[in-house]
Amino acid sequence: MDVRDLSGKTVLVTGAASGIGRETALACARRGARLALCDVNEEGLRRTEADVLALGREVLALRVDVGVKEEMEGFAAAVHRWVPAVDLLVNNAGVGLGARFLDTLLEDWEWIVRINLWGVIYGCHFFVPPMVARGAGGHVVNVSSAAGFLASANLAAYATTKFAVFGLSEALRQELRPHGIGVTAVCPGVINTPIVESSRMRGLAARPEVRQMVVEMYRRRGYGPERVARNILRAVQRNRAVAPVSPEAWGMYFLKRISPEAAAYVNRRMAARLERRAALAP
Repeated sequence: MDVRDLSGKTVLVTGAASGIGRETALACARRGARLALCDVNEEGLRRTEADVLALGREVLALRVDVGVKEEMEGFAAAVHRWVPAVDLLVNNAGVGLGARFLDTLLEDWEWIVRINLWGVIYGCHFFVPPMVARGAGGHVVNVSSAAGFLASANLAAYATTKFAVFGLSEALRQELRPHGIGVTAVCPGVINTPIVESSRMRGLAARPEVRQMVVEMYRRRGYGPERVARNILRAVQRNRAVAPVSPEAWGMYFLKRISPEAAAYVNRRMAARLERRAALAP
């Protein structure tokens, strides 16, 4: 899909109130797209909507919980009253959970699977068939994570959902290829977005000083969501199957492919170092 000029195209972005979703929506608006946006954070969503309108673009913005089938079905109905099908679908909405498996509650599993996995499934279920029926191609972006190809013990449930999104994207890419619809699994690394502040934490990570330590680490890293948005559009333009974002994501992606054992060793060392720092946090 050519995204250099999106005039006359419709882009749908979930989780558009902040972070990667917001920046992706604005990047598409700057290229001429009309936007369909949703988020549970209505205040943030209205700010994004206002900024899209200020760029002179059409926008449909609705408060939607992507993990609730009825809400996504209603959102799809509203979008398809507006346009027959979207051209670019960006399933971005997601939540974080910092916890080892033994610290993760069943309610945590239900919560994160509902949003991170079912949200993507619903997005594809309600928006992809009209794209196929229209017969004009398009592209689907599913935001996974570097944790979607390299799991960490400290992110057991989160990694599970992101691995699932990665796998769904691979399967969907094969199925939609004959229809001229590309599919990309976007895999950000350490990105400075509000997700760290809003993530659930269990075990050692639940201490407020540990959360603040992680927030500061992400802030010092300084890799902002606007850079992810640029990488998303570049990946769509090139029809990439997988798009790691940030140097560490690329490094771990290639290391995992070349030597899974070495990747696992590096991953364990990184997790152990973070745990030591957390244990010493004042």
